[in-house]
Amino acid sequence: MIALVAIVVLLLLFAGVYTDYLWYDSVNFSSVFSTLLVTQIVLFLIGAALMVGIVGGNMVLAHRTRPMFGPGMFGAPQGADRYRLALDPHRRLVFGIGMGVLALFTGSSIAGQWKTWLMFANATPFHQKDQQFGLDLSFFVFTYPFLRMVLNFLFTAVILSIIAAAVVHYLYGGFRLQSPGGVQATRAARAHLSVLLGVFVLLKALAYWLDRYGLVFSDRGKVFGASFTDVHAVLPAKGILAVISLICALIFFAGVVRPGGMFPGVALGLLVLSAVLIGSVYPVLVEQFQVKPNQQSKERDYIQRNIAATRTAYGVDTATVTDYSAKTDADPSVLQTESQAIPGMRLLDPSLLSPTFQQKQQIRGYYQFPEQLDIDRYPVDGALRDTVVAVRDIGQPQEGQRNWINNHLVYTHGFGFVAAPGNKVDSSGLPVFSERDIPPVGDLGTYQPRVYFGENSPDYSIVGGPKNGQKIELDYPEQSQSGAGQNTTGQVNNTYDGKGGVPIGGFFRRALYALKYGETNLLLNSNINSDSRIMYTREPIERIQQVAPFLTLDRDPYPSIVDGRIVWIVDGYTTSDDYPYSERRSLESLTTDISTTRLGVQQVPHDEINYIRNSVKATVDAYDGTVTLYAWDSKDPVLQTWQKAFGGIVKPASDISPGLRAHLRYPADLFKAQREILTSYHVTDANAFFGGQDFWKVPEDPATGKSKQPPYYVTMKMPGSTERFSLTTTFVPNRRQNMAAFMAVDATADAANAKLQILQLPSTTAIQGPPQAQNLFESNTTVSTQLNLLRGNSGATDVLYGNLLTLPFGGGLLYVEPVYVQPRAETSGKYPTLRKVLVLYGEKVGFGDNLSQALQQVFGATTTPEQPPPDQPNQPEQPTTTNPSLQSALNKAQQAYSDSQKALSDDPPNWEDYGKAQTALKQALDELARLQGKSAASPSGSPSPSASPSAGPSGSPSATPSASPSG
Repeated sequence: MIALVAIVVLLLLFAGVYTDYLWYDSVNFSSVFSTLLVTQIVLFLIGAALMVGIVGGNMVLAHRTRPMFGPGMFGAPQGADRYRLALDPHRRLVFGIGMGVLALFTGSSIAGQWKTWLMFANATPFHQKDQQFGLDLSFFVFTYPFLRMVLNFLFTAVILSIIAAAVVHYLYGGFRLQSPGGVQATRAARAHLSVLLGVFVLLKALAYWLDRYGLVFSDRGKVFGASFTDVHAVLPAKGILAVISLICALIFFAGVVRPGGMFPGVALGLLVLSAVLIGSVYPVLVEQFQVKPNQQSKERDYIQRNIAATRTAYGVDTATVTDYSAKTDADPSVLQTESQAIPGMRLLDPSLLSPTFQQKQQIRGYYQFPEQLDIDRYPVDGALRDTVVAVRDIGQPQEGQRNWINNHLVYTHGFGFVAAPGNKVDSSGLPVFSERDIPPVGDLGTYQPRVYFGENSPDYSIVGGPKNGQKIELDYPEQSQSGAGQNTTGQVNNTYDGKGGVPIGGFFRRALYALKYGETNLLLNSNINSDSRIMYTREPIERIQQVAPFLTLDRDPYPSIVDGRIVWIVDGYTTSDDYPYSERRSLESLTTDISTTRLGVQQVPHDEINYIRNSVKATVDAYDGTVTLYAWDSKDPVLQTWQKAFGGIVKPASDISPGLRAHLRYPADLFKAQREILTSYHVTDANAFFGGQDFWKVPEDPATGKSKQPPYYVTMKMPGSTERFSLTTTFVPNRRQNMAAFMAVDATADAANAKLQILQLPSTTAIQGPPQAQNLFESNTTVSTQLNLLRGNSGATDVLYGNLLTLPFGGGLLYVEPVYVQPRAETSGKYPTLRKVLVLYGEKVGFGDNLSQALQQVFGATTTPEQPPPDQPNQPEQPTTTNPSLQSALNKAQQAYSDSQKALSDDPPNWEDYGKAQTALKQALDELARLQGKSAASPSGSPSPSASPSAGPSGSPSATPSASPSG
């Protein structure tokens, strides 16, 4: 029975290891597999052999030096004798089992430290020295962790040896615990244990000496790193304790030739007393009586070290800070001119539009889109524009159709890429898709649309077959044209012909994968043939993590069309928590905001870091799963170290094609980490940092008031520069919500060494921060009235606020926020539509059907009338007859709202009636606004002949408006 269990375990182990090799070989990263396997096996064997040799050797030595006359030499048989008599017949078996368990646990533990060993063995100099010891930073990042690992291993081995030797000596009469008289021991037992205790104390001396270098990671002082007390009290104390420990070790060794317990007792007492007085009491006294009364002056130099190291380690040392007055008013003509220069502002919010993409582009129920869409750049009307993108990934078969064949042989891949310019919506507030449908139709050219490797791919699929054989993989639903439009008549099947996956045609491999997945169908199904391939480990992040286990990956992979293929782009980081003096933070807390908490994005490891670089750009081909790594920061010593360890698995950045480079961007998680660091480390003076009065924080998400506001990708212009695709964020002061600073970085691939740019607002001026801007929007009378009408008396419609974008504009700050509506009823077909746009500049609020209207209300009419852009419908002209009563306008609005809700409640929804009702609702709301004396402009069509200047929602005057291009 035991043999059978062992055989099964070995088969499962072999199947797991060999299929892992086959996977690595299929992606051309077998060198990674071999490096990992050999390193872990060698470390396992070395660790297990050393531990068994040290502990087992001491047990054997204790047994061989047992008393010649047996356990009874100290008197009558005692409890130990009974244990010995029971154990002795099985001594070898127990010893073997114990050593086996010890070897297994120790070897596994040491093998798990493969990263520490490889970093030590391949260490690359930083060519920078720490400010305390004058050592290259590579000592602390690569060498110090390895020395600590070795020292901990030796401590464990010696402690276990002391325990094991003592037990053996006790069982075989080497010593006895007697009362009175204490401990009686043989000379051999006393000498053996004295040597072991001496070795332990000698290791303690080495530990004290090594701890001196570990002070650069101290958290005793005001900031992370060696403090005044550490340098002036703990550092000399560690040196003194190392010398004392060395003396105590010699005293323990003297116990070998000098019988009695006096010398070991003196050594132990001296060690404990010195550790308490010198190692603990003295530093506390220095901290209490020298540092705390004068902490700012005492800690100044060490705070400055921390500031410099932290800024360098997180890559924010090149950030530029510019004073920005943030005007709340300016020359109207200048503002009008600048407002016309605003590019196609992205209004579509990728965090809200997944249901809209799902309803409009899902095509069939077994396709699905991610909950969080992505932002990329594609040509729109001849210019690059922010574009909301997603792939149409495969989902689960419908209920009743789920079985092994459908799950793993039929529903194998998604199909197509969907893109919508971020500044375009149709008359119903829906995205205007520039790439859509199955087969793909749009502006992005010809590409391979099949998605075999995606964020929602099945755990494994069997694909491929003879060219002329039966096709069983569902490719896409077949459509035919009829008088009523497109009708589904069937499906088109496909046979995979790419190089992705592992060939699984032979019986041996099928048997291995049957063991791996516990699935006999892999052996019995007749559809699996000599050309079949099995695909697994298919999520982009998971694939990259397998081939580059030394990287920490960004949590937001995004798809792009590159050179006729759909590829997933993922940013890879090299990190460390051993950069001297740099502030340690949890990477998860640094990168968590409302976008991650709201959508349940997978968490990053809880490891703390104090160094990060975006060293690698990685791609995964959606059709064949090819993983490619590019060295984005080739100067990073950590990346250079890993390149030495794993050979040439990372290609140079010069190999990046122009097509791919056009879609690379500044990574979101790195930017989040950097902005969190800059909440305090924008202060570079130690005295100001100590006071902390100028520290910032990332504001809460304005729409929800929960978690942090995420950074936004948006095309914008910083003062004095040109328009760029940027990643932006805002800061507010601690305990307040007004704006403290605005930060942006060039997010294009042309900025591999992009510098963070910070606009710092004067602390003496209260400029609205994002939460205050949101409050101004919601408290505006006209805005709240119209939003309440959109919600309806019964609250059947939800009003959703999109991403609140902040832009430097006209010497001040411009806020732009899209407003969506969505039925509240829990139906599978509901989705948000863009209905309004909010704009704020200073205290002036604009609220229009599109960005043009909202800007006109804030800045006045543009100087040259233009026709509405094709993505915005012509709005109805304002009535020129005598205004009806307020009650009549309210009745019209309520009736239009009721009609729209009735249209939505139809199954399926009647979108034609819904559009008519929405048009009527808009007319009623415009009428209501005029009657309240707060309408700033006529709609974005041709102005009504009778239109005259009126006040906008903010009370600011505006001239008769004409249409301008909408964002």
